[in-house]
Amino acid sequence: MARAKEFDEKTVLDKAVTLFWHKGYNGTSAQDLVEGLGISRSSMYDTFGDKRTLFIKALKLYEEKNTKDLISMADQSADPRETIRQILENLVKEDLNDQLAKGCFMVNTAIELAPHDKEVADIVNSNMADVVDAFYRTICKGQESGQLSPEIDAKAIARFLYNNVTGIRVSSRSGKDKKAMDDIIKVILSVLQ
Repeated sequence: MARAKEFDEKTVLDKAVTLFWHKGYNGTSAQDLVEGLGISRSSMYDTFGDKRTLFIKALKLYEEKNTKDLISMADQSADPRETIRQILENLVKEDLNDQLAKGCFMVNTAIELAPHDKEVADIVNSNMADVVDAFYRTICKGQESGQLSPEIDAKAIARFLYNNVTGIRVSSRSGKDKKAMDDIIKVILSVLQ
C-alpha cells in the first residue's frame, strides 16, 4: 500500500514559486529545493518529477495567480486610463516593498531560460500575449466610451504598456527609486492623452 503524503502539494508548490523566483532556475540547487520546500528529496521527485518539471509547474502557478489578477483588473475597468495607472502603481508599490528585489518571476524567466528552452519560451510568450491583449481590450473600451482618443493605435499602445511593465520589473531588481518610477509612470500615461 502506498504511503500517504505528509505535506500539501499546493503549499509546497507555493514555496517552489518563491524559491525559484528569488534564486532563478539555475541558481536553485536540489539541496535548496529540499531545504526550501521542507520535504525529502525522494518526496520531491516522486511528487513533482525532476527540477525542471517542478519549475514549469511553479511558473504556471505564478502565471495563474499574478497574470490573471492583472487581466481581471484590466477587464473590469470602468476608467481605462485610471486602471492602467493603478496597475503600474501597484507594480511599483509591490517592487518597493519587496526586500529581496525579486522583480517579476515571468520576466526573470524570460531572460534566464526562454532563449534556450522552447517550452518555457511558449509559456512566457503566451503570458505576454495575454497581458498585451488585456491592455488592448482596455484601450479599445476607452476609445469606444470616448475616454481615450480614437487616433491612438490600441495594439501598439498595448505592446508599449507591456514593454514598460517589463522594464519597471527589471529596474526594480537593481534599485528602488520611487521618484524615478513615478516619473516613468507619468510619461507612460502621457501616451494615452
